[in-house]
Amino acid sequence: MPSRKELANAIRALSMDAVQKANSGHPGAPLGMADIAEVLWNDFLKHNPANPKWFDRDRFILSNGHGSMLIYSLLHLTGYDLTIDDLKNFRQLNSKTPGHPEYGYTPGVETTTGPLGQGIANAVGMAISERTLAARFNRPDHEIVDHYTYAFMGDGCMMEGISHEVCSLAGTLGLGKLVAFYDDNNISIDGEVGGWFTDNTPQRFSAYGWHVIENVDGHDAQAVKKAIAEARRVTDKPSLICCKTIIGYGAPNKQGKEVCHGAPLGDDEIKLTRAALGWSHAPFIIPAEIYRGWNATDKGAAIEEAWTRKFAAYSRAHPELAAEFTRRMTGELPTGWREGAGAFIKATDAKAAKVATRKASQLSLNGYGPLLPELIGGSADLAGSNLTIWDGSRGIQNEADGNYIYFGVREFGMAAIANGIALHGGFIPYTSTFLIFSDYARNALRMAALMKQQSIYVFTHDSIGLGEDGPTHQPVEQAATLRMIPNMSVWRPCDAVETAAAWKHAVEYRTGPTALLLSRQGLPHMARNSEQLANVARGGYILHDCGCATPDAIIIATGSEVELAVNAAKELAGKGTKIRVVSMVSADVFEAQTESYRQSVLPDNITARVAVEAGISAGWYKYVGSNGKIIGLDRFGESAPAGELFKLFGFTVDNIVKTVEGLLA
Repeated sequence: MPSRKELANAIRALSMDAVQKANSGHPGAPLGMADIAEVLWNDFLKHNPANPKWFDRDRFILSNGHGSMLIYSLLHLTGYDLTIDDLKNFRQLNSKTPGHPEYGYTPGVETTTGPLGQGIANAVGMAISERTLAARFNRPDHEIVDHYTYAFMGDGCMMEGISHEVCSLAGTLGLGKLVAFYDDNNISIDGEVGGWFTDNTPQRFSAYGWHVIENVDGHDAQAVKKAIAEARRVTDKPSLICCKTIIGYGAPNKQGKEVCHGAPLGDDEIKLTRAALGWSHAPFIIPAEIYRGWNATDKGAAIEEAWTRKFAAYSRAHPELAAEFTRRMTGELPTGWREGAGAFIKATDAKAAKVATRKASQLSLNGYGPLLPELIGGSADLAGSNLTIWDGSRGIQNEADGNYIYFGVREFGMAAIANGIALHGGFIPYTSTFLIFSDYARNALRMAALMKQQSIYVFTHDSIGLGEDGPTHQPVEQAATLRMIPNMSVWRPCDAVETAAAWKHAVEYRTGPTALLLSRQGLPHMARNSEQLANVARGGYILHDCGCATPDAIIIATGSEVELAVNAAKELAGKGTKIRVVSMVSADVFEAQTESYRQSVLPDNITARVAVEAGISAGWYKYVGSNGKIIGLDRFGESAPAGELFKLFGFTVDNIVKTVEGLLA
């Protein structure tokens, strides 16, 4: 049987060889963390290489994702569907081994990492999911949800502000099955970190409420094993294992230095490293006995089979719970969802109430929440303004099987935690803050879209309509830039009906996140016939028409500006001008419709078009063309009552009428 050091050296060899062949990459972290990874994966990690999606597996997150050859080596050696040729294809086009770990590309990669700090945030979300599902589904003698979340972190993760946000919350929540490893090697890209990072990290995490194990020799397998065992015994706190390591361990001239962080070691240094490690094998050659020492397929199959027997017993004892658990793990929506959601939208239309769309969102949560036990969410300390608490909300801080998370003022961390919840499975997460603060969360929003993960963002106070809080809180460019993110579905509803339809879409949209942009101020109900009501789900539709096949002009509007557009159309009609009003509640959904439908709403032969939205105008040229006009806001707002601001910036019926008339003159 190979020694632990030989097993770890296989990681080192594969990592330096793959980086060298690609002529780019980060060998330092894999060489430095190989001993820690060997102990964790061989002695503790519960997983099955033949079934990477088996539900009750432990989750492993490489938060310092630049060290991607570490996880690729581990997956290859333990028996996942990742061949030696895949490793040789590291960082190449269409490979299963991209430069940073990417969810969906590589079997066994649980999340996309690379933007530092977000991996540990995802891990916090996964640990929340595990504990909440366990409380909901486990029963005495039937623990079907029982797994750990492990995360590797580097100095960069520790420096990123998001790590403070999420680790603080993890300590407050007492996530006892979260174990993080701090790769304390004293090096980042610019060199020794003493010039810019002198935090007492153990004290910092102790202050968060974590269990901290200090000064573990990351190259001593027995010390690492002892630390992990200790961490697993502490069940009421997350654990941080602080491992002292040498970056680029084994490279005689480069270990311990920043030069091995993000560049190949070079052929000469690799020869010296092989000699120093006692690794005599050629590049990408792993001896059979090393493969046997690493292979986890038989062990993994046995672990999953034992769980399968456990679940069968659970199914006999608790058949309804077992069926519900299976439904949620497969991501199927509940029976009766579509009928119930459709009925709610019709009931909302029948009420014809004037209401702020943020309030309409809360009403939608009350309507849909009882149909969706998998719904879990919260707000970044703005629940009273975002209106994210619904009648069935139960805080996970107080009830282990709750469905509401008080995130505190942690917008970035909140969004990244939600990504972890979505990736874990069993929940549909929603989060909320003011639209202006989507900027704080932006990179986590982008990561959700990149990974095609379902996460629902409730962004309220969507325009200058919030008034006196002024330009620091008035979003101008946010709607436009959110629409630019691939896979992001953006909805800006004009009333309660469109809000209910937006929520229904968000629940059903499984290949990306959804942003709901909602008003602070009350918006009137828009009258619709049955066809218009059905067409809301198409993203853009004819809300008001002139009763003729060929209108003189088309006004396109969203959100609070739709009312202005309809009233302007009515005034113009009184002057004999035929106007169509299109509510473009979701441009991305509209673009996904058939060409014939889009032409029926915005026919090419009607070139007189005006778009109205209280935000950056640039994105609307696609719909109005070079001959059209846009009433937008290409500057920051002011602090004043909302009504005064709408007049100041031209968001009035009179200005829309004048703009249309000028276009037609």
